[in-house]
Amino acid sequence: MLKHNGGEIVGKGTYWNLTNGERIDVISECTLPGDGKRTFYKMPAAAIIVVAPVLGLLYAAFLPFIGIAMALKLIAQKIGGGALDTIQSNASFGWRPSESYLSGRKDRAKKNEASNKKGEKEKS
Repeated sequence: MLKHNGGEIVGKGTYWNLTNGERIDVISECTLPGDGKRTFYKMPAAAIIVVAPVLGLLYAAFLPFIGIAMALKLIAQKIGGGALDTIQSNASFGWRPSESYLSGRKDRAKKNEASNKKGEKEKS
């Protein structure tokens, strides 16, 4: 049996957690660390050394496809996001829950500044 879960009693061997690369060397019978959700595989170090270049080759072979997929996703987000912003701006009613106007609305402050500037220009 190659697959073991955390908390399981196992015999002598090398156990690998492939999700985070953790390696457990068991000299005699012991319990694997973690809960039942952690998965360990019993493999000798030589098997990992043989499998690693194959996984690297697969990664290198699929890297161009990953790049193309990421570019298409970015383009779709830019196009879809622009359309979504337009729709949201037309459907928005001006309420922003993350903003609070404790001293009044921004519009009033802008109007007051504009009228103060006009008054200063007229005095000059």
